[in-house]
Amino acid sequence: MHHWRRDAVELAALFTAVAVADVVANLVGHGPDGPLTLAVSAAALLATAAFHVWWSRRHGHAPPTSDTGARPPSSERQAGPSAPTDGVTGTSTLWRVRTTVRDAPGALASLCAALAAHEVDILSLQTHPLGTETVDEFLLRAPGALSSADLTRAVSRAGGSDTWIERADAHDLVDAPTRVLGLATRTALDAAELPLALRQLLGRCTIRSLPARTHGGADQVPAEGVLEETVLRLRAPEGGVITVERPYLPFTPTEFARARALVELDTRLGSRVPRSQDVLTLPEGRDITVRRADPSDLEAAKAMQERCSSHTLSMRYHGPAGDADRYLNHLLSPRFGRTLAVQTASGRIVGLGHLLWDGDETEVALLVEDQWQRRGIGGELLGRLVAMAAEAGCASVYAVTQASNTGMIAAMRGLGLPLDYQVEEGTLVITARLDTSLVATGAPTTDTPQP
Repeated sequence: MHHWRRDAVELAALFTAVAVADVVANLVGHGPDGPLTLAVSAAALLATAAFHVWWSRRHGHAPPTSDTGARPPSSERQAGPSAPTDGVTGTSTLWRVRTTVRDAPGALASLCAALAAHEVDILSLQTHPLGTETVDEFLLRAPGALSSADLTRAVSRAGGSDTWIERADAHDLVDAPTRVLGLATRTALDAAELPLALRQLLGRCTIRSLPARTHGGADQVPAEGVLEETVLRLRAPEGGVITVERPYLPFTPTEFARARALVELDTRLGSRVPRSQDVLTLPEGRDITVRRADPSDLEAAKAMQERCSSHTLSMRYHGPAGDADRYLNHLLSPRFGRTLAVQTASGRIVGLGHLLWDGDETEVALLVEDQWQRRGIGGELLGRLVAMAAEAGCASVYAVTQASNTGMIAAMRGLGLPLDYQVEEGTLVITARLDTSLVATGAPTTDTPQP
């Protein structure tokens, strides 16, 4: 329909040519001026042919006049360049890949070309120089049909070795400088954040703090720290040693320098604990204050333990009541976790809740003075500690108690989280698997009885 004009012109030209040819043939065969007529006819035919060629080249592939300059509908525009990453399923996968390549011109280019051949998009790249080699760390968006084995083979063929790969998520899209600055800010605000910041900086790893007096303490670790393949040792601000282990992936000098910078920042800022506090009203009508505790609360915490019965202390520490005081320095130190204190209107501490970093696990522990038990204080503390653990990214928390401690068992059940129980020689370990969608930002107030 759009090309009827061109067809009509071509058909008219054809009939005209046939008619002219017939006239010329009659004139040449029967007229006195045959040769002249033949020459004129040839010129006319050449002119007609030239006009036809010009017309075809100009209009033969042009769009219809009504569409010239028109913009395609919005649906057509979207269906063009915005095709999904994976043309088959329309899905993509984020991967973190670390590999070692030669530190030579073109080595990185070959690796990038190999990834591009598999339609892999490089979202970010970090390089860790190692002398004659370089460790390249990529954040990739790959087609959903491309497996980790496919990626590993592609990297290996491009010259990569010692390749490590794992799935990534949206949190990894933050670039490295922004992430490090965020971790430094968290560490500056709260000394208890240092182990968590190191774990987020270095990935899945085990972090332990050792006092200086233990074997292999600070006297055997230089001030600049030690890097040993999969182990980092750094001088802790209080004089001990912070040990970081990551058996599945060796540390690079760049990661070591970043970790040491965080520890040095913590050392320069000194002891610090957020001073926020909440005033709560117990079911009986009395007000209590819940706040963060630190080593300055040591004497008040000792006084509270002296008011506790031997039964309460043995339930908490699983040993002789006289040994209770020697744990307080460790429990109140922000280096090993977070502690919440419950105090009355007069300022007397009547309860302590501890969230302790235990390597790559997290422990919760409670102690409430005898005459303040069964008023909901234990449940309040436990709910807040679990919420803090979930906010810190912990996958689970566990409590070590005794099988006869029905109050602690009831408090753990009151969290509404999936629980695992393990009993060994009268000691009960209850592990709660955390889900941030189930744990509120503020702790629930419950009337759970607490021993």
